[in-house]
Amino acid sequence: MADYKNSREREELHKAIWSIADDLRGSVDGWDFKQYVLGTMFYRYISENLTNYINQGEIDAGDVDFDYAKLTDEVAETIREEMVNDKGFFILPSELFCNVRKRASGDENLNETLESVFRHIEESAQGSESEDDFKGLFDDFDVNSNKLGATVAKRNDKLVKLLDGIGNMNLGDYRERTIDVFGDAYEFLMGMYASNAGKSGGEFFTPQEVSELLTRLAVVGKTEVNKVYDPACGSGSLLLKAETVLGRGNVRQGYYGQEINPTTYNLCRINMFLHDIGYDKFDIANEDTLIDPQHWDDEPFEVIVSNPPYSIKWEGDDNPVLINDPRFSPAGVLAPKSKADMAFIMHSLSWLATNGTASIVCFPGIMYRGGAEKKIRQYLIDNNLIDCIIQLPDNLFYGTSIATCIMVLKKSKSDNKTLFIDASKECVKVTNNNKLTDENIANILKVYTDRCDVDYVAHLASYDEIKENDFNLSVSTYVEAEDTREVIDITKLNAEIEEIVAREQVLRDEIKKIIEEIEV
Repeated sequence: MADYKNSREREELHKAIWSIADDLRGSVDGWDFKQYVLGTMFYRYISENLTNYINQGEIDAGDVDFDYAKLTDEVAETIREEMVNDKGFFILPSELFCNVRKRASGDENLNETLESVFRHIEESAQGSESEDDFKGLFDDFDVNSNKLGATVAKRNDKLVKLLDGIGNMNLGDYRERTIDVFGDAYEFLMGMYASNAGKSGGEFFTPQEVSELLTRLAVVGKTEVNKVYDPACGSGSLLLKAETVLGRGNVRQGYYGQEINPTTYNLCRINMFLHDIGYDKFDIANEDTLIDPQHWDDEPFEVIVSNPPYSIKWEGDDNPVLINDPRFSPAGVLAPKSKADMAFIMHSLSWLATNGTASIVCFPGIMYRGGAEKKIRQYLIDNNLIDCIIQLPDNLFYGTSIATCIMVLKKSKSDNKTLFIDASKECVKVTNNNKLTDENIANILKVYTDRCDVDYVAHLASYDEIKENDFNLSVSTYVEAEDTREVIDITKLNAEIEEIVAREQVLRDEIKKIIEEIEV
């Protein structure tokens, strides 16, 4: 029943997004459309979240008919300070999503109304502990953009349709939903504009199933953790999987991440609020993780999950300071300037708690390329820091068909061996992409936790074996691929051919005889 409800909710959400896309077709296309849909979802969500919070307090106090949305702004002002302390922000009743939507069709200055509302929401947090979490949240929601329409009237017409489309979505209560609405909407929008995926300012997205696998690998044996960290957090989908997997409240100190792209940085903060994560339970920074890391002073993280951008350029040895950076110096060499993959791995390792686990999606080239990357691999193996390498199926991610890998890092392993898993067949085909099912994820996790050899699937390699292979960490080096070719019995085949030839001759003789009789 849960699977049916899950599927039904997802189908309803996708239909609603398609409906909005139809209404806005011809004006807001592709990547820009995504910002408007997700931004409006966020505006609706925080409006309802605040309203429900205030209403529940009054209902508990005995006023069962109380409705914050019907209060005057003057009366509501009396609880502003209290709400900012509790929720981190404040919205006047007249500026709630439901009330702005009601007036929208008759509001000739709707664009200015929304611009004012968004500014007031951000300003409500100024001077409070939540100020950094709200600053610039609506920067990508440009109500005056020509992409919405050439004139104010046309732009407002699109904004009315956008408000109605999001207002008609059946979002329900976050705690009662069987799907991650924001994450699913984001993924669906990525699919709608897959040709642009990964091309807009370097945006990357980790499918929810891959997020699930990464997180489950990182929390094996744990029922709760101190914090979760992602050094290239994007929209935050990976960070939030920890709550889904471990359960609400079992990430004690919250969610930490860093994102270089301002647009995805905003989406990540929005995503935190949409999942009812309190402003004091997340710390997302907008800087270059490799050059300007923002969480030096935090205690190490028990869980690190990440899908960093593949083989991007970075300063590397052009920056003389980096070789002495305590994150990179232990390996004695920096990742190549043209391929920062190993820099992300060394950074994550540095931030990892002694009892923690990091699971990182990797470009396959870093497992076998020579030069600096080989030296870093040798450092990781020499110091027994790699727990497992998993080969994933190809075509799992939007924007690339590459068969990626997962590297699992640990600082406190129980043995001096590295597990290699070939999971390239663990998937089902859905339209143009491959997808991990719950069964696929369970199969991979079982092989990972069993930690033993499985023919054609897994091999537990010793240090000496990896050294003999010159520190090549490609799964295919250690796990033999199953030969699925059909075994042919040559003797039997020759006998069958002789029988066919003999039968052929009989048929020829009979045909010749029939022709002779016809000619006579």
